[in-house]
Amino acid sequence: MKNNNNLYWCLLIPYLFLTLTAHAQQQSDIEMEIIEITAIDQEKEQENTSYDKDWLGNFHGAVSDSFFNTALWFDSFFANDNEEQANPKSLARIRLGWEPRAADWGEFTQRFRIRLRLPHFENKVDVIFSDDDDQSTGIENYGNDLPLNRDLEDDRFTAALRVVNKEDDNSFIDTRIGISGGDLFTKARLKLQTDYTKPHAFKMEPSIYYFLGDGFGSRLFLQYAYTPSFDRQLQINYSISGSEAYSGARWRHGAYYFKQLDHRSATVTSLTVEGERNGDRGFLIEEYRLGYRYRINAIREWLFFEIEPFLLWEEERNYDTTPGIALRVEGYFTKQGK
Repeated sequence: MKNNNNLYWCLLIPYLFLTLTAHAQQQSDIEMEIIEITAIDQEKEQENTSYDKDWLGNFHGAVSDSFFNTALWFDSFFANDNEEQANPKSLARIRLGWEPRAADWGEFTQRFRIRLRLPHFENKVDVIFSDDDDQSTGIENYGNDLPLNRDLEDDRFTAALRVVNKEDDNSFIDTRIGISGGDLFTKARLKLQTDYTKPHAFKMEPSIYYFLGDGFGSRLFLQYAYTPSFDRQLQINYSISGSEAYSGARWRHGAYYFKQLDHRSATVTSLTVEGERNGDRGFLIEEYRLGYRYRINAIREWLFFEIEPFLLWEEERNYDTTPGIALRVEGYFTKQGK
């Protein structure tokens, strides 16, 4: 009996060994197959990524080159024939958006700003093209600008030559002359600000301007910023503008809470109130707006995406609650010659 058991184990052990070896070989083949398939997929993914990169890169390069060549053309007007060609710098920001709301699903917005810096004026002169007048509120990306013209919703194409008269850490003076909405204008602005690296910072921007058709006008912008930590900030501002073209003054209050989530994304919670005072209807609040914006830098370092649900209470709609959402994409195009 004992001999039979020994014979049984002698036969069983080789069988188990062969079975386990065959299973291991089969498992190894499966693993090799998976590895090969994964390698092929990764190669295809790299090809697709390379194709996308070329497409977006070519698009970004073509747009940047176009603006740079325009800056080079402008700057050549101010160069002497015997003077060595200097390389200008071009900066452009283009934003497209769809902002459907309960009262209007066809609300599309676009913003662009192009600045061409001319080195033959020692970088003190810029040529600016924009569809709204830049007020340098410090939060231009969040649409808190008050345009020069009398209608806050009247976006006009502006082309101007700007001269930087003074620029240092705490003060800035510039003047510009150009055309806006088919009307010639000139403007002078003074900007005073404290150190924005401190927890408490202040900014004041008074400006005066003259439109050939609208006459003289003025604007005042005030801002307080509280920065408790490097990744968050609270801004409160107030702006008011007036002109001979209309009675009274237009004003806007704004409160903004910025939070940096990481090096590529941020959020801003905002509450704005705007209206007019001393006009034909006296003191009037035209609109309340409450919004929460999420902004992310994705796909390319020059490309940004935003989503912003918001609520509106407008005087023309009897202050009924109007919900909406804004979807935006924004691209930055910059180039400087070597």
